[in-house]
Amino acid sequence: MERLWTKSFVLMTIGMLFLFIAFYSLLPTFPQFIKQIGGKESQVGLATGVFMLSAVIFRPVVGGLLDRVGRRPFMIWGLLIFAVAMYMYDWVGGIIVLLGLRILHGMSWAFSTTAMITAATDMIPAARRGEGMGWFGMAMTLAMAIGPMYGLWVAENLSYHTLFLLAVGLTAVSLLLTLGAKMPFQPQTGTRKIELFERSVLSITIAVFFLSIAYGGITAFVALFANSIGVNSGVFFLVYAATLVLIRPLAGKLADRHGESYVIVPSLVIAVAALLVLSVATGLAGVLVSAVLYGIGFGSAQPALQAATINLARPDRKGVANASLLTATDLGIGLGAIILGWVSELAGYQAMFIACALSSGICLLLFVIFVKRLLKNKAEQNREQLAQGSSS
Repeated sequence: MERLWTKSFVLMTIGMLFLFIAFYSLLPTFPQFIKQIGGKESQVGLATGVFMLSAVIFRPVVGGLLDRVGRRPFMIWGLLIFAVAMYMYDWVGGIIVLLGLRILHGMSWAFSTTAMITAATDMIPAARRGEGMGWFGMAMTLAMAIGPMYGLWVAENLSYHTLFLLAVGLTAVSLLLTLGAKMPFQPQTGTRKIELFERSVLSITIAVFFLSIAYGGITAFVALFANSIGVNSGVFFLVYAATLVLIRPLAGKLADRHGESYVIVPSLVIAVAALLVLSVATGLAGVLVSAVLYGIGFGSAQPALQAATINLARPDRKGVANASLLTATDLGIGLGAIILGWVSELAGYQAMFIACALSSGICLLLFVIFVKRLLKNKAEQNREQLAQGSSS
C-alpha cells in the first residue's frame, strides 16, 4: 500500500490546523464583535456572507492558475494577506469599513485554502484518497474544537485586540510549516486558456452548494442561538468536533472500500435529522444531540464529497476541480448566512434551522439522482482500465 504519512503531508496537515484555529477563533466571537461596533443580526449574516462571496469570486481564477503555475505562490501570498487582514480588524470602527476588510480577507482565504487543499490532494495516494482526506480534514476538525473555545476565552478574558494579534501569529506559524512541504505538481499540457470551472463535477458542486447553505446557518448563528437559550455556544462546537474526530477516519476507510455513495447518502440523512433536532432544541440536551448528529452527518459527508470530486476530475485538473467545489461551498455558506440572517430576524431561529434542514435534503436528492450514477460509472471505468492494464 502506498505511503500516506509523508513529511510533506504531515507539515501540510499541521499547517492547516494552525490556519483554521485562527479562522475558527472568530466563529463565535465575530458576531459579538459586530454587535459591539453597532451591528445588527442581519449585518452579522452580511459580514459572513461578504467574506464567503469574496472567496467565491477569486476561487475560480485561483483554481485555474494552480494547474498552470503551481500551488506554492498562491499559498504564500494567501497566508500573508490573511495575516494582514486579521491584524487590520483591530482598527475597524464601523460596519462599512468592516465589510471592505471582509472582502480582502475572503480573497486571502480563497488563495490560501484552495492552494493548500489542492497541494494536500496531490500528496495523497489515489487508493487512499478517502482516508487521506479524512485525516487531512481532521486538522479542520481539531481547529473547530480548539478555535471557538479558545477565541471565546481570549475575547472574554483578554481583548479582541489580543485575539486578532494571536490570529496573526497562528497564520505565521502555518506559513512557516507549509513552506517546508514538498508539493508535487503536474502542470496542464498545451496552451489552452485558463479554465475557471470543471464541468465534470458540476452536479456534485450544485449538491454541495445546498449542503453549504445549511452550514452557513450553523456557522453564523448557532452561537447566538445557543446564547438565547442559555447554553454555552462553545459546547456545541466542542461536541461536534469531538464527534468528527471519532467518525472521520472510519468514514474515510469505508468510502475507500465501498465507494463514496456508501458513506454520503446515510450521512446526509443524519445531517437533516440533526438540523431538525436543533430547530426544536430548548436547552443543553437538544444542542448536544444535534451536535453529535451533525458531527456524524456533515462530518462524514464532507470529506467523502471532496474525495468524490477529485475522483471525477482528470488528474491534471485537480486544482480547478477543488476550486469548483470550494467555490460552491463558499457561495452556499455566504448566501446561506445572508438569507438565513433575514429568516432568523423575521421568523426566528426555529424557522431558520428548518430551512437549513430543507436545504440539506435538497443536497441529498441531487446526489442520489445525479451524482451517484456518475460515481458508479467512474468506478466501472477504473476497474476496466485496471483489468486491461493487468492483462497487457
